[in-house]
Amino acid sequence: MQTTIKSAVSFSGVGLHTGQMARVTVLPASAEYGIWFRRTDIDGVDSMVPARWDAVDQVPLCTRLVNGSGVSVSTVEHLMAALAGCGIHNALIEIDGPEVPILDGSAAPFVAGLLNRGTRSLRAPVRAIRILEPVEVHNGAALARLDPADALEIDFRIDFADAAIGVQTKKLHMANGAFVRELCNSRTFCRQSDVTAMHQSGLALGGTLENAVVVDGDRVVSPGGLRHADEAVRHKMLDALGDLALASGPILGRYTGVRAGHALTNTLLRTLFARPQAYRVVLCDAAATALLPGMGVSRADIAGLPRAA
Repeated sequence: MQTTIKSAVSFSGVGLHTGQMARVTVLPASAEYGIWFRRTDIDGVDSMVPARWDAVDQVPLCTRLVNGSGVSVSTVEHLMAALAGCGIHNALIEIDGPEVPILDGSAAPFVAGLLNRGTRSLRAPVRAIRILEPVEVHNGAALARLDPADALEIDFRIDFADAAIGVQTKKLHMANGAFVRELCNSRTFCRQSDVTAMHQSGLALGGTLENAVVVDGDRVVSPGGLRHADEAVRHKMLDALGDLALASGPILGRYTGVRAGHALTNTLLRTLFARPQAYRVVLCDAAATALLPGMGVSRADIAGLPRAA
């Protein structure tokens, strides 16, 4: 069955790229509603922004959604990953600024807030997107691909010159709360040289050593070090889940990413939906629903995660 959150939960903080404070409130919604953002600071034009693949405006470093009136919400990927990873299919997200707060750089605060509120079942089956044939896109050495599989799997590889990151690979079957336990607390990361260049270009204005893992060669600059030895590839998988959640339904298939980022995953979805023979929308029975990300997770899975505001 489709689900929504039982009651509203709010999060406040600065945006990673704008440095602006914003408050986000996730509200319950009815079956078949999907995920929508509403800009509460906007008057006179359409303030509703769909969380959907065809509303993505491909920009560097984050996922940005834009509606037909030009109203946008950026850096939605961590919140979208949390919703998918907690098994929430329908929600209205109110936000009073242009960017979702970065919080600690991971999805863990969002997950903790959502699971503390709990979910409510709705009287409608889950509509999922079953991959029927391979779809693959490239950008130089980067690759993103979808293959048929019974449920969502993510297979990711990254390769960075910095020894603190290096080559990392990880594969996960996303059923049984794998996102909450394995991925959700992995933080966004960057190199010290990138931080300097971004600040000089007016980017990452809200970035700090507390909301991103910063590395310099073989050294982790951020205090406290890493949460996982392979935190970087885990975060890339987190981002991938958030970007795939814009497909308007859970994906039943295997996602492979090699050096892939937000824009390439969105290009993959655009390519998929341009090929009707490559997918089919299906109604999930109980067995298929049980394999979706977020099914079966509970408050017990969030021990030690940061709490919502």
